[in-house]
Amino acid sequence: MLVLVAPGQGAQTPGFLTPWLELPGAADRIAAWSDAIGLDLAHYGTRADADAIRDTAVAQPLLVAAGLLSAAALGDIAPGAVAGHSVGEITAAAFAGVLDDTAALQLVRKRGLAMADAAAITRTGMSALLGGDPETTVPHLEKLGLTPANVNGAGQIVAAGTLEQLATLEADKPEGVRRVVALKVAGAFHTAHMAPAVDALAKAAEDLTPADPTVRYVSNKDGQIVDTGAEVVSRLVGQVANPVRWDLCMQTFEDLGATTLIEVCPGGTLTGLAKRALPGVRTLALKTPEDLDAARELVAEHSAA
Repeated sequence: MLVLVAPGQGAQTPGFLTPWLELPGAADRIAAWSDAIGLDLAHYGTRADADAIRDTAVAQPLLVAAGLLSAAALGDIAPGAVAGHSVGEITAAAFAGVLDDTAALQLVRKRGLAMADAAAITRTGMSALLGGDPETTVPHLEKLGLTPANVNGAGQIVAAGTLEQLATLEADKPEGVRRVVALKVAGAFHTAHMAPAVDALAKAAEDLTPADPTVRYVSNKDGQIVDTGAEVVSRLVGQVANPVRWDLCMQTFEDLGATTLIEVCPGGTLTGLAKRALPGVRTLALKTPEDLDAARELVAEHSAA
């Protein structure tokens, strides 16, 4: 079974969209999406610096646009399941036919703005913990007032909270944690700090007319397969303040019998996790168009099998 996945915020790097815009029709598609959401995606994906694309209101639509563009470049594929990490869930919703591309980008633009506003209320952030055991790490984080905002599997947990709480974590690491690495994000996403964004996104979602998924849609709230478009949208709204359980998504991939996992642009993070947590599953990350031929070969092998 082929799984198609989309990465979350932090995967973007300056200029990463540049080679993709050289593909036939790509620049026109990006221009149309830019007009639809009032954001120059081509500028931010090709010329903007790291600080500019770290802005939540910019990074989120840029990531969804890149994911949709790279998936389209793969051609007509039929994954057995789709999923996304954090904002990548909106990309996955488009893969599953729940939202069309324009609706997905309009929603993510509102999501990014709402989360940026929520992040401005209190100085917050996120840090990845390297090493340690979740059974020890999670209680320690909660003792410090932090939230295990991303439980990514393969031993990786991301903590989120105020900058003061994260500074305390640096000095008081959980047993077994070697390093605490601050992430290049603008707030404590997937925590109670994002509650104001939930309200704004719920209002935005009222304008959507979602369709039911055409392929298995695996939710990062709990790793469950969601069958209706209405429930997908409801989860997209709530997940901005709920922890991401990517570990449970990967468990579902394994239970479904996944044999191949392709991560759309800017790929790398989720394939790295899959290599450690899903041994035997073939993985490929779409980083540049040079990866397309190898990805198409994997898709063809899967279809033949």
